[in-house]
Amino acid sequence: MLNKAKAKIVHGLALACLLIGSPVIAGAPPIVAAASDLQFALTEAAEQFQQETGHSLRLNFGSSGNFRRQIAQGAPFELYLSADERYVQALYDEGHTKDEGVIYAVGRLVWLQRADRDDLPSNDAPLAAVQEALQAHANGVAERIALANPEHAPYGVAAKQALQHAKLWEQSESLLVLGENVSQAAQFALTNDARGGLVAYSLALAPALAERSEYVLIPESWHSPLRQRMVLTNQAGEVASTFYQWLQQDDGQAILRRYGFSAE
Repeated sequence: MLNKAKAKIVHGLALACLLIGSPVIAGAPPIVAAASDLQFALTEAAEQFQQETGHSLRLNFGSSGNFRRQIAQGAPFELYLSADERYVQALYDEGHTKDEGVIYAVGRLVWLQRADRDDLPSNDAPLAAVQEALQAHANGVAERIALANPEHAPYGVAAKQALQHAKLWEQSESLLVLGENVSQAAQFALTNDARGGLVAYSLALAPALAERSEYVLIPESWHSPLRQRMVLTNQAGEVASTFYQWLQQDDGQAILRRYGFSAE
């Protein structure tokens, strides 16, 4: 009898472990992997979607490149919103998505700095602050420049390209502080030891940041277009598919436009 009891316990534990290890749990809210420039816009969209449909979502924000790798490794994301369409295309080519997805927005890059400064660069010279930080550094004053890591964050790539366009990349490398994603870079840009940073326009417009910061737009011609694509993964269920469609309709698009995203 004791052996049978032990066998039942072992069987029960094995079943529990199997369920815990399952990538998607039936009935649970779908997990959405979203580029961190969407932190405020997509949170608002998900809240409105829940009010309209009764369906909740679990939102994970981070760098597009990291999510691309995690999805390829089997992470339980049902919907992926990338800040760089190339990551979506790569996943499609590898067979991890239902199709090639759709462009949901085009992003913009800004110079962001604390509102308590009185030296916001002009539209004609949006990266003048970087030059000023370099001069301060030469005089022994350290002022950091924040941006997302170009290794895996699309806005970091755009920031690097903008600095290269202004012929400031190599000079400024010693001043850079890199965020794991563009949302973290925005936080770094507003710290006391930072001159500012190059981050997503959508974050600069978010009320939580707008009340303590100011910004100037970087010309779109200074970097590659930030064409943002979303796609359903092979694990996507009905709720994720419904939200995917909802984001392409008027209500979803209106929220994205309020946060500075433009249509393709």
